[in-house]
Amino acid sequence: MTTESTSAAAPGYNAASTLPLRVEAVRQIRRRRTAVTFALMAALPVIVWAAMAIGGVNSNSTNTPDLIDVGTSSGINFAFAVVFLASGFLLSVPVALFFGDTIASEANWSSLRYLLVAPVSRARLLYSKFAVALGLSVVAMLLLPATALAIGMAAYGQGDLHLPSAGSLPLGTSVSRFALIAGYMLVCQLSVATFALWLSTVTDAPLGAVGGAVGLVIVSSILDNISALGSLRTFLPTHGMYAWAGILQPNPEWTGMIEGVSLSLSLAAIFTALALRHFRNQDIVS
Repeated sequence: MTTESTSAAAPGYNAASTLPLRVEAVRQIRRRRTAVTFALMAALPVIVWAAMAIGGVNSNSTNTPDLIDVGTSSGINFAFAVVFLASGFLLSVPVALFFGDTIASEANWSSLRYLLVAPVSRARLLYSKFAVALGLSVVAMLLLPATALAIGMAAYGQGDLHLPSAGSLPLGTSVSRFALIAGYMLVCQLSVATFALWLSTVTDAPLGAVGGAVGLVIVSSILDNISALGSLRTFLPTHGMYAWAGILQPNPEWTGMIEGVSLSLSLAAIFTALALRHFRNQDIVS
């Protein structure tokens, strides 16, 4: 006697084809907060340029100039000055916004349970939300350095990169390193992004998830400045966000960036696993 197995899924159902990325991307791109975020990222270099044009650049009385002091030396110098100002907290805000708003916003709108009944599997829903949030974050984070470079070239010309204390770098070399640094900053933000994603599966308040991720960046930055913590600081999410300064010299130092990438990817893997585990076991009531 043979027993025929039955499948709980409807005929023709394929979990991988539910909630296409294109559909989710269009939904998120049409939201007002996406346009506002992109506009702010593009406006920041303009604001910095206007401030430098009006107020000028003050010389450093300690005779140890930084990237801001040489920000008007050339277009690439201006771009690096803007990136230096935005690294860490400022670039973390759009990442926290896009990832913290993923699941929590659907729960807040009481549409999460209807998405899962559609039926969209929980793993597929989390994957779609993650992929779209990552795409929007990449656009927002690249928009700032690209705009800064364009404005800098137009305002200050295509000169070499004048380093604060180590001579200069040719324009071609400095632009390639600028692109590498932009990619590095994206990777460093993955720990913040996945932490926001995890919080988004824990709460149905989007502002709570976004605020929690921003709070993590603030607390981590404060603790990173406490030298008494010693080697414990190397495990903080923001510890390597300025490590890219090590390659702004004729003989670049890569150790800091390698450690920063390793830390960010490790934390991202942990927070992603926590998000997936919690979301799979969560009782969806909203």
